[in-house]
Amino acid sequence: MKSELLGTDEILLPAGFRAAGVRAGIKKREVKDLALLVSDTPATVAGVFTTNQVNAAPVKLCRERLTGGTARAVVINSGNANACTGADGLADARRMATVTAEALGVPDETVFVCSTGHIGARLPMDVVEAGVRHAAQKVSATGGRDAAEAIMTTDIRVKHWTVKFQVDGKPVVLSGIAKGAGMIEPNMATMLAFVMTDAAVDQAALQKALAAAVNQSFNRITVDGDQSTNDTVLLLANGQAGHEAALNEDHPAWPDFIAALNEVTLQLALKIVEDGEGANKRITIIVEGAESDADADKAARAVANSFLVKTSWAGVYPNWGRVMDAIGYAKARVDEDKVDIWYDEHHAAHQGLATGIPLETLKAVIEQTRFTIRINLNLGEGRAVVYTCEITEEYVRINVT
Repeated sequence: MKSELLGTDEILLPAGFRAAGVRAGIKKREVKDLALLVSDTPATVAGVFTTNQVNAAPVKLCRERLTGGTARAVVINSGNANACTGADGLADARRMATVTAEALGVPDETVFVCSTGHIGARLPMDVVEAGVRHAAQKVSATGGRDAAEAIMTTDIRVKHWTVKFQVDGKPVVLSGIAKGAGMIEPNMATMLAFVMTDAAVDQAALQKALAAAVNQSFNRITVDGDQSTNDTVLLLANGQAGHEAALNEDHPAWPDFIAALNEVTLQLALKIVEDGEGANKRITIIVEGAESDADADKAARAVANSFLVKTSWAGVYPNWGRVMDAIGYAKARVDEDKVDIWYDEHHAAHQGLATGIPLETLKAVIEQTRFTIRINLNLGEGRAVVYTCEITEEYVRINVT
């Protein structure tokens, strides 16, 4: 029997997981900058990483360790990406894992490492090592919020989501934390996400499920069209819920697990868009009627990433012509005489021409903190959705330092 999924905007660590977030001193500001996530027992692990050809040392290490299929801990620092640091940077990432393993008493190869922050500088390893040991002493079942705070960089808001459901009559928790506000178009920005569950899941099924979940969530968002060197999503499943058989595609509870995973990843992704650097609005771009889903995706991303379109949203200037322009250069097949554009339910353009809808009506739409731009190319059945935000002067101020 299908169980009820209960989603909530809280940090509730699943059974057998502990976490901590501490100030190590990597950042000059008096803020937490090192997090530790720990499973008390070996957890099956899945991961998805940046497709940027320039990828950070911790990404290289995580990819390598993912082949082992098992994780006991993830150590994360903010303030320094450990990217473009060569062999020394990779050695530093390995050292982070080793120090964590020693502090927790777990096998070195089961420790995963993530970093976020400035590119091109070595980690201050004396500070990092002391921070790791401090965090190892503080991990607890209630440390999730501290960990979520410690992974933030230019984020303003902490990002977390939890879903509860049942497997074989046993309560199961699936919970996640994330960071990201700028350099966001993951395509798997700077974006990190960590999802934990006390369900038992076969590793191959877990990896397949995570890849699909990322495609409907983190791969559907863009703040500025910029892809990070450090994007990482890790999913750990430690089986502490105690249900009889490990989940896979044949288990009756598999649809519930997938629904829970999709909800957590999508909610975290939307929180990233809502916390876009300098942004106040979350905009949903829907393109339908394309020749293919791929064409729809190209058109949606062209609109979502157009700075002319994004600044028009910021300035409450509902110029649908900018939307039409972006569609036209999207490298998707477009016939301008067939394009329809809606702002929420208001039809702004029909067959490529203005409908005559009052400007004030469209302004009222984009004054909202959430609205939808829907585009029908009227060429086929292809469809795509992308979530984005506006671009403001504050985005520039944040990124000149």
